Amino acid sequence: MAIMLAAVGSLSAFYPDLLNFKEADYELTAIRMIAKIPTIAAMSYKYSIGQPFIYPDNSLDFTENFLHMMFATPCTKYTVNPIIKNALNKIFILHADHEQNASTSTVRIAGSSGANPFACISTGIASLWGPAHGGANEAVINMLKEIGSSEYIPKYIAKAKDKNDPFRLMGFGHRVYKNYDPRAAVLKETCKEVLKELGQLDNNPLLQIAIELEAIALKDEYFIER
Repeated sequence: MAIMLAAVGSLSAFYPDLLNFKEADYELTAIRMIAKIPTIAAMSYKYSIGQPFIYPDNSLDFTENFLHMMFATPCTKYTVNPIIKNALNKIFILHADHEQNASTSTVRIAGSSGANPFACISTGIASLWGPAHGGANEAVINMLKEIGSSEYIPKYIAKAKDKNDPFRLMGFGHRVYKNYDPRAAVLKETCKEVLKELGQLDNNPLLQIAIELEAIALKDEYFIER
């Protein structure tokens, strides 16, 4: 995320003509950012794992290109799985169409000062870096690992209800979606399709814990009222 934040902000120097941002520049700037950010993200990932950068392939569409840059290597061609591509497409759309979340608000506040769009988007990335926003997905995985097995679910449900216990049931109690995130309804079947394709649908212990937690939280009055 540090690389992403710095690289997107530095695009301001790469396009100095946009420092005095005008309405006529809106569409071109948006296209530039949408085109460049996947490349920056993929190169950030490659750098973090010590692999060579993979350049974009103009014969691929947006999502295919991102997967190609993430997972291809100079000596191995990466063939995009259509099921994975479809899932990532849905994730991109659902994350984009999410109203006034923390990073969106941060970008709008920066924009209200007249800052250039690259600087504004970099502030949104900084906000997304936070554990209560972009880090929430990782927190859910860590929670499932902490629970460890379905047999311990009742114990952790009790801990979540105990006001004196710091344990939180991550993934429930969203500020907007009090009990159930409607995006989850769209992605639930997609998740099953991906896991089936990867051969992990029936032997993924974390998934089983998540399914059982979901069933409890959707019926338990404590979580419904919150």
